[in-house]
Amino acid sequence: SSGINAELPLRPGGNNGLLGISKPEEYGGLGLDYSYEIVAAEAFATVNSGGVGMAIGVQCDMATPALAKFGGHHVKENFLRPTIAGDYVACLGVSEVGSGSDVASIRSRAVVEGNEWVINGGKMWTTNGAQADWMCMLVNTNDNSNPHKSKSLICVPMKSKGVSVHRTIDKMGMHSSDTAEITMENVRVPLDNIIGEEGKGFQYQMNQFQNERIYAAAGAIPVMDRCIQETIEYCAQRQAFGKSILDNQYVHFRLAELQTEVECLRALLYQCLDHYLLGEDVTPQATMLKLKSARLVREVTDSCLQFWGGKVSFLTFVPFFHCYLHSVSLRLSLSLSL
Repeated sequence: SSGINAELPLRPGGNNGLLGISKPEEYGGLGLDYSYEIVAAEAFATVNSGGVGMAIGVQCDMATPALAKFGGHHVKENFLRPTIAGDYVACLGVSEVGSGSDVASIRSRAVVEGNEWVINGGKMWTTNGAQADWMCMLVNTNDNSNPHKSKSLICVPMKSKGVSVHRTIDKMGMHSSDTAEITMENVRVPLDNIIGEEGKGFQYQMNQFQNERIYAAAGAIPVMDRCIQETIEYCAQRQAFGKSILDNQYVHFRLAELQTEVECLRALLYQCLDHYLLGEDVTPQATMLKLKSARLVREVTDSCLQFWGGKVSFLTFVPFFHCYLHSVSLRLSLSLSL
């Protein structure tokens, strides 16, 4: 449940420029367009450990997009630069107990006292949370009756007095990625730790979610590619009734059909990316990616599972087992879609 040491992938990633591919050069990034980051996401997803890509994804596309786009010099210098370098591990604090998809209903709160924010509340399902150096935290900062205008994003150092890891959470899969529940009691951080304007945190976070959805879809496609390819290889060598499993016409047809669906999803990903690079609002396309990725990763893995047979598919040392476990996390993190 504690996961791998997040520094293992992040420090080499920072040393090789992989944690700031599309981030500004003046803060240590490469300054390339977002397409290069998606190529990297596809490569990370070929690692046979979902937690590696997850840790990097939080660092690059969940906790830092709003910071890079809307943050002032103070927060970029103190949080973005060391995160890009791999010196800091970042986490994103949005979900809470009782507030998951309904982001507007979060209860964590920050009030101004002198030149500081005083934060109380907690965050749930926090990837990298047990190891993070700082959190990009969504909190209520005013009493506006419109919940979309009452929130701000604040950079919270995790070693601040009052921050505690309430527990690490054991999971069905993604064992190499730590997930934690974080509590904050009278945590004080400088007012300058706010990202952008006060009261615009909800909008910033919705914008940040688009990066997360695109990155997650890019990471899901290689998992499905590997799942189908490993199933083809297994079915080609597995004999039953005098011929390979793959020589049954239905098996051929079904695997070809699944790969066709994956290629359609890949085309949608690249179309969404093209619009993103043009500076267009990609909310519709990113939402479609989220929906289709979640449904398809479930369909691909469930269908391929049948071709491995009742006993072999149940073995933990079979390569397909890791694809299946990875897919469970992907389908849940992308969307609870039926």
